[in-house]
Amino acid sequence: MLASILAEHLQLELVGNDRDISAIAPIHTASSTELAFVSQARFLSQLALTRAGVVIIKPAWSDRVPEGCAAILASDPYLAFARATHYFAAAKELATGIHPSAQVHPEATVDATAAVGAHVSVGRGTEIGPCVTIGANVSIADHCKIGAGSRLEAGVVVYSDVHIGQRCRIHSNAVIGSDGFGFAPSPEGWVKIEQLGGVRIGDDCDIGANTVIDRGALQHTVLGNNVIIDNLVQVAHNCIIGDQTAIAACVGLAGSTRIGRRCTLAGGVGVVGHLDICDDVHVTAMSMVTKSIIEPGSYSSGTTMMPSVEWRKSAVRMGQLENLNKRVQQLEKLLSKETRDQ
Repeated sequence: MLASILAEHLQLELVGNDRDISAIAPIHTASSTELAFVSQARFLSQLALTRAGVVIIKPAWSDRVPEGCAAILASDPYLAFARATHYFAAAKELATGIHPSAQVHPEATVDATAAVGAHVSVGRGTEIGPCVTIGANVSIADHCKIGAGSRLEAGVVVYSDVHIGQRCRIHSNAVIGSDGFGFAPSPEGWVKIEQLGGVRIGDDCDIGANTVIDRGALQHTVLGNNVIIDNLVQVAHNCIIGDQTAIAACVGLAGSTRIGRRCTLAGGVGVVGHLDICDDVHVTAMSMVTKSIIEPGSYSSGTTMMPSVEWRKSAVRMGQLENLNKRVQQLEKLLSKETRDQ
């Protein structure tokens, strides 16, 4: 692709000689036929040494571009890079139509522009929209809806009564609509609570590999628009996740958690059930959220890493805090009494 054509697609300005771009590469390894980007000032030292044919940079850095290197000027180079990747993606598109080995229920509807791969199963009453791609070995149960332009990679499992919006991507081995973890105790043991809700996923969502989104118990589990979820995430029944929220790998959301818009949950975060997180909250990695968050901002919990010997000492002192608190209260009472007696 010519750099000028890419710049036109991105609606950005190209400075320097036009040239053909074959790929995108890191700034320190890019060759004369590759595109690179610099989004942070700390990488400007690498810009001076790059052999990239074209770089995406901020306009203020244009005078730092090496001789012979062209530049695409962007106020947000990282965002421009993200959009540029769409023109270099090497995803293999399935041929339009239904593979002979696929099993599609007679009462299902598959748009003529959709692509249904090998050994796919589509249940009764399910609707597959225009330009949808269903990879090999995907299982879609009854009464589901897959919106236009969405893509389900190989091995995805979609239980009944799941609606997936437009332009979504569900990565391999994700499971959407499995039963929530609902059981009632009885003298004879656990009694299963049938999960009668479904799952509703908005438009432009991305759900990572091996992530599980459980169906609701009585109401639906809901993801808003442009929600992005990494690999190995557990979303329990009845959770509601607001628009443009991002959830990193290994996060666990207990049942009936309600997360607002534009939130970010970093890797390994745990959230106990039946609480609310307001809009614009960032929770740092490995934190445990045990109560509702009602004000936007960044939140953390847990202890930072330290040498094992120091951690053991701190753990011992942690167990002594209750006794220490009682002693401090006793000292305060004594001091208060002495002050009154003077």
